[in-house]
Amino acid sequence: MGTALVRRGIELVYGGGRVGLMGVIADAVLTAGGKVIGVIPQDLVAREVAHRGLTDLRVVGSMHERKASMVELSDAFIALPGGFGTMEEFCEVLTWAQLGLHRKPHGLLNVAGFYDPLLAFFDHAVAEAFVRPAHRSLVVAHTQPEGLLDLLTTVEPPHLDKWIDRDRT
Repeated sequence: MGTALVRRGIELVYGGGRVGLMGVIADAVLTAGGKVIGVIPQDLVAREVAHRGLTDLRVVGSMHERKASMVELSDAFIALPGGFGTMEEFCEVLTWAQLGLHRKPHGLLNVAGFYDPLLAFFDHAVAEAFVRPAHRSLVVAHTQPEGLLDLLTTVEPPHLDKWIDRDRT
C-alpha cells in the first residue's frame, strides 16, 4: 500500500505511530520518497509511540481532535486489516459521511478476505433496513492496493439527503 500511494503521488495521513501495520506503511511511504503526515494525541507521544521520522508530525490533545484533524487533511479513507481501533475510526468517519459532514470515499483493503464478514454485515444491515443502500455504497473494497486506489479515485460518493427527519423520529 505504501509504495502504491507513492507511485500515484498520494501523501499518507495516519495516526502517527511507529508501531503496528500503520508504522510499517508509513516507513514504506518514506522509504519510497513519499510524504507522511502523522496526527497523534499527546498521551501517545508521552508513551514513546510517536513516529519521529515523519515528514510532519502533529500533536493534538485528544483522540477526537486526532480524528477531526485526519478527516480535514484526508481526501479518502482506507482501512487495512486491523482491530477495534481500526473499526472504530473507520466506522466513525463513515458515519460522518452518512450524516453529510463530508463526501470523501471509504475503502477497505480486503487482504485474503479479511473484511468479507464485515462486508457481509453491511449487506445484511441493508437487507434488514438498518442501512440504506445509498449509505452502503459509501464503502468500496478490493483485495489489492492498486485496485482499491483505482476504486477510490473513480468512485463518486453519493449526494445524500438529510438521513433523518426530526419530525419523523
